[in-house]
Amino acid sequence: MKITAGIGSADAYIPCVEAGAQEMFCGYVPADWMEKYGIFLPLNRREVLYYPVQIGARSELQILGSMKEVYGVPVTITLNSLYYTPEQYPILAAYIEQCVQDGFSSFIVADMALLVYLHAQGIDRHIQLHISGELSEVNRLTIAQCKQLGAQRIIFHRKTTLADMHACTAAQPELEYEAFVLNEMCHFHGAFCSSLHCDELPHACLIPYKLGGAYDSIYSQEKPCDEPVRARVGQSGCGLCALWRMKQAGIAYGKLVSRGNFLEETVRDIRAFRAALDIVEASASETDFQAQMKKQLFPDGCSGACYYPVNRVQ
Repeated sequence: MKITAGIGSADAYIPCVEAGAQEMFCGYVPADWMEKYGIFLPLNRREVLYYPVQIGARSELQILGSMKEVYGVPVTITLNSLYYTPEQYPILAAYIEQCVQDGFSSFIVADMALLVYLHAQGIDRHIQLHISGELSEVNRLTIAQCKQLGAQRIIFHRKTTLADMHACTAAQPELEYEAFVLNEMCHFHGAFCSSLHCDELPHACLIPYKLGGAYDSIYSQEKPCDEPVRARVGQSGCGLCALWRMKQAGIAYGKLVSRGNFLEETVRDIRAFRAALDIVEASASETDFQAQMKKQLFPDGCSGACYYPVNRVQ
């Protein structure tokens, strides 16, 4: 499995490469798009300017492209809006062409209609298309349709179970598959989130709330303000203990959500992810893997914010 990390600026590229990331993804929102469409017809649903979530200047994109040529670690450009207006599709085609000119050939797409448009225009034959977890693929029939439209990789959404992953990868083994492993276990589920990620308003997942039922002891944003929060890997979502089963399910890429996070936290997470993958390779069985995870990575227990609660480390 390869580690795919999100970056919010070109400055994060080299530290992430040196930490062990084997692939990265980032957003690029040009100033003219922001001026024309703002936050209500977003390019990425992450129209944030006051901290590094997106690349906002073509010059920075070109710098990142030059870094990529030197270090050889690929970067995928995200197009995460759930829908676009008809007038935006030709603009997006020109946007993709500009990114290709600057050295980027792979794109994450969340809008099925955009996938149809790119296929109809023949653009999909010249680029690599990854289906965003925001699209919320629901079954192997959806995945087969995406494949017909030129998709080469499926990114499973956050709520996909390990059993469902296995069923889908078995049905379409020729595709690449990616799954969330660290951070941002969002309850609102990308495809069904109507919140805005922007400078002007806090997005819904930052508003204090408490989940009931099965989530009571796993993940709650409602904490006393004077309660010390211990920094742990995967504090806001962790699937490291499921890596053994994810490997068996055919997951070739592990997604580390990190755009907008502090760079030192991202570097820490990449190193922990790399260490966990090394444990997978060195283990003879899942039992051995779990024991070594507890011994080497989580001697004091894990965050408890489990994506796939296979065997939470206490």
